[in-house]
Amino acid sequence: MSASRIRRGKNETLDAFYRGRIRLLQSRTGYRFSVDAPLLADFVRVPRGGTALELGAGCGVVSLLVALRPVRSLTALEVQPRLARLAARNARLNGMEKKVHVVRGDLRTFAVRRKFDVVFSNPPYIERGSGFPSPVGEKNIAKHEIKCDIIDVMNAAARFLKKNGRAFFIFPVRRRAAFLRATRLGGLRVRRERFVLPRRGAPAHLFLAECGRGPGRGRLETPLALLEADGSPAAEAERVFSGARRG
Repeated sequence: MSASRIRRGKNETLDAFYRGRIRLLQSRTGYRFSVDAPLLADFVRVPRGGTALELGAGCGVVSLLVALRPVRSLTALEVQPRLARLAARNARLNGMEKKVHVVRGDLRTFAVRRKFDVVFSNPPYIERGSGFPSPVGEKNIAKHEIKCDIIDVMNAAARFLKKNGRAFFIFPVRRRAAFLRATRLGGLRVRRERFVLPRRGAPAHLFLAECGRGPGRGRLETPLALLEADGSPAAEAERVFSGARRG
């Protein structure tokens, strides 16, 4: 099906991102991505001509944003059937179906012989048995550790990563200890880390992490503030959300 023949459903919105370079169909009432998606996409580094795998693609937004770079191929794995179909439609909508391959599958049992230069994921944040469940099951699976937890995600990342590959994640600061434990159990180490502040001077609520194998010390980058102290948009956050590359 060509991009011109893809139609918005009755319960869908058609949104534009990166100053119109990416168009995205999303459910009005189901799972919708939030600020963490473009933050992760900006943080991911893929070597020119490299291959990448996303664990938990949702509607495909992060994969599509990353695919604007000179990536050879990108596999977007999603466990929920409706979201996997939506991600595939979004790939076709943006003319990226030959570059972004959407696969419906469970990261705990997904089997593929190849390894990837890069693996990235925006995992479910909310620990199993905590938080407030949504009446929409699709949102629950995307946000709560129902189908997988952070250890499952990290083990899958390690399993599919090339020896010298890198894995990229975004996760809440309040669960950083669980993230670091999962990293160790998966045989990976944090190589680069960046904290995200909702407002300059406020405590960080999210962090971005680049992980890899082997010995070595991690590097802590300057925190990214989404808003200035007076509530105005921070310049770097505007760069991230517009899709401009770092200067």
